Amino acid sequence: MKVLLVQPPISPIDFAAGKLVLNEPLALEIIAGCVSNCEVGILDMRIDKGLEQELDTFQPDIVATTSYTAGVYAALAVLKKVKMYNQHILTVVGGHHATLMPQDFNKEFVDAIVIGEGEITFPELLEAFRAETDLTKVKGLALPKDGMLSFTTPREAIADLDTVPFPDRELTREYRQHYFRGTWKPMASSYTSRGCPYRCNFCAMWKVARGKYRVRSAERVADELATIKEEYIDIVDDNTLHDVKRAERMYRAIKERGIKKKYKIYARSDTVVKHPEIIEKWREIGLELVLIGFESFRDRELRAYGKRNTVQNNEEAIRILHANGVEIAAYFLIDPNYSALDFLALGDYVERLNLTHPVFTILTPFPGTELFWERYNELTSWNYELFDFCHSVLPTKLPIKEFHECLANLYR
Repeated sequence: MKVLLVQPPISPIDFAAGKLVLNEPLALEIIAGCVSNCEVGILDMRIDKGLEQELDTFQPDIVATTSYTAGVYAALAVLKKVKMYNQHILTVVGGHHATLMPQDFNKEFVDAIVIGEGEITFPELLEAFRAETDLTKVKGLALPKDGMLSFTTPREAIADLDTVPFPDRELTREYRQHYFRGTWKPMASSYTSRGCPYRCNFCAMWKVARGKYRVRSAERVADELATIKEEYIDIVDDNTLHDVKRAERMYRAIKERGIKKKYKIYARSDTVVKHPEIIEKWREIGLELVLIGFESFRDRELRAYGKRNTVQNNEEAIRILHANGVEIAAYFLIDPNYSALDFLALGDYVERLNLTHPVFTILTPFPGTELFWERYNELTSWNYELFDFCHSVLPTKLPIKEFHECLANLYR
C-alpha cells in the first residue's frame, strides 16, 4: 500500500509565509516515521507544485494532508484534486485546524478527518483501510457522510512522547536545502515538548494540546539532534524552557554528546527572568535566537490577553538575553483598535530596547481560541486566507488602508 503525505502550497495572498521562514513539514515527517508496512512519500507543494505528476508517478492508495487556518482552502483543493484524479484513493486531513474545526472539512471529497495527534490514529486508519474494515472502529476520527460528521471514540493524548518515532527526514531529502529562517539555511526543525500550561486568549495551541504540557526526555532529544545533518535547528515547541530542570538536562545531554548546532527556541520572559542561568548554559551549547511573545508594551493589554506576565519581566528578559549575546525574535500583537499614536509608541519602544528582530502580528481571533468565541460576531471576513497575522479580520479604529500603512511603517 502506498501513502502520499502532502504539505499544501502557500496561499497566493499570503505575502509573508515562505519569504521570512520556511520550516520543513515536521508533522508529516513524524507521521511518516510512524507508518510501517507501507511505501510512503512526501510532496512539499510549497516548493514542488507537481501534484498530478506525483499522483501519476507514485500511484498512492491514500493521500493525507494538513493545514493551519490560513491554509484550509489549499488543503481542501489538494484533496479535491486527488478525488477527481481517482475516486478510490482514501483522502485524509489532520492537523491544527482540522482538530479545532473539523466541520470545515466536511466535504464529499474528504474521507476521514484526524482529530488530535495522528501518530497512533493514522497508522490504525491505514490498517483498517487495508483490511477493508469499518473506519468507525478507529479512535480519533471524524467521518463525513451525507453532509454530516460522525465522530468515533476520542483518541487519548500520547502519554509518553519518547515512544514517538523520529521524523523520517529522508523523505524530504530533495527539499531540505530550501528550509530556512532568515539567514539560517538550510535549517532543520525539531520539538522537545508539546503544549503550554498557560491560557492566553488569542492562542489555540493549548486548545489543540487539550491543556496538557508533555515533554520528551533529554536523552531522546539529544539522540534525535545527533541524527540531524543541518547546523541550524528551529525547536518548534510552544514553551521550550517551561520545565527548567529538564532544560538543564537537555543542556547537559547535548554538551556531553558533543553536538554542535545553533538553536532557536521559544520561551516566556518570566522564565528567563527567574532562571537567567539556563540562558547562559544554552548559549554555551549554541543558543542564538529566542522567540518571545512579548505581545504588548502595556500591562493593561497583557492582562486583557490573559498573558499572566508583565512589561517589567519583558524588559528584564531583554536585558538578560542581550547580556548573553542572544538575539530575540520579539513578537508583538497589533490591536485593531490601535491609533496612529499607538503605532508610533510601539515603534519607539522597540527602538529604545534595541529589538532588532521584531515581528508585528495583527491580533486575530483564530477559530478555536477564547478570543474567537468572544468576538466572532465582529468578524469582518470569514475568508480563512486572511487569518494570517497580516490582515485584520476585526474592525479597525483607523481606516483599513491607513492601519496597514502604519503596520508597514513599523517594519520600515
